[in-house]
Amino acid sequence: MRTVELLVDEVAERAVREAWRRLADAGLPSQARHRSPTNAPHLTLAVCPELTAPIRWELAEVAAALPLPVRCTGLVRFERPTSVLAWALDPDSALAGLHRRVWEAVASDSPPEALNPFHEPGRWAPHITLGRTRRAGAFADRRIPGLLPAPPPSVRLTTLRSYDTRTGALEVLDPRP
Repeated sequence: MRTVELLVDEVAERAVREAWRRLADAGLPSQARHRSPTNAPHLTLAVCPELTAPIRWELAEVAAALPLPVRCTGLVRFERPTSVLAWALDPDSALAGLHRRVWEAVASDSPPEALNPFHEPGRWAPHITLGRTRRAGAFADRRIPGLLPAPPPSVRLTTLRSYDTRTGALEVLDPRP
């Protein structure tokens, strides 16, 4: 599978990595434990089986809209099917529009059953993951918010990239010249 993700600016990246560190130091699930050089704070927009030429063409247009400023709205927890702790992002019209364009690009040339329904417009909840685990309720402790730094009030989404889950390869998706 191939992800379609947005990387965050340097200031936001430092804040996210600090949150990762604090969770790890407290013995909680944290993205800091993922030692892969590909592990970076990001916003996942969609996942598809492959980046075909038609998908790539559309994604190059999306990349031309970057950087995109977004507002961070605070801490959020998900239980679907893994436990996730994240900083939520405001799906304002610019971010929602960018996401819709990515979804339409991957949906246009992918089998529908291969797409993650949680990434579908209307169901997608934009967030930057701080920690995740298969252990249900792992982030229910009321002390967790006090462990973390305040989320940055705003984040600039700077780079469109894709991660190949089969090969481990990363690819920056550049704007069309």
